[in-house]
Amino acid sequence: MNEEFLKNYFTERQLSKEELEVVLPHFKKVSFEKNDYLIEAGKVAGYYWFLDSGFIRSYTFDPEGNDVTTAFYLAGDIVIDWSSFFLRQPTREYMQAAEPCVCWELDYKTFQMLFHSIEAFREQGRATLVGSYFALKERSISMITDLAKDRYLRLIKDKPDIFQHASLKHIATYLGITDTSLSRIRKEIVTNG
Repeated sequence: MNEEFLKNYFTERQLSKEELEVVLPHFKKVSFEKNDYLIEAGKVAGYYWFLDSGFIRSYTFDPEGNDVTTAFYLAGDIVIDWSSFFLRQPTREYMQAAEPCVCWELDYKTFQMLFHSIEAFREQGRATLVGSYFALKERSISMITDLAKDRYLRLIKDKPDIFQHASLKHIATYLGITDTSLSRIRKEIVTNG
């Protein structure tokens, strides 16, 4: 991904050439080293990022102090804590570069200006937010209704690249299981085909 990615992304979302000329210059290319935080719990999200390269994990801590993965972000994903960014409230998550990353960054004030002045940009933002909500709702229901093995197989199907970047421990917490349970599931799948 590069500046051309941003141009193609917004062109596919119906931004005109003139609108692109307004929007694209506002994005700033930023880099994060492995283990750098994009945002930490207790702070208000001030940026909207397109992940150009690298891998980002978001996580929080349960009441016992265990690190629990809440999301993975791969190249091409939008990295944002929606409620913190839009409601201007402190996040409860950490977003951390799991490897060196390059992002295209847009600050809150500029995002608001573009959101309120360019209809196609606003519609892209709304569509992305709605898609994120549906994915979160589906994940919440899956954590209640689906077997851990089925959640694991769906993750392999939907986001196979995660397995090249994330540790099994982080994948297990994302799936809501222990790493021992994940090992058992993986062994069962290999044994039974």
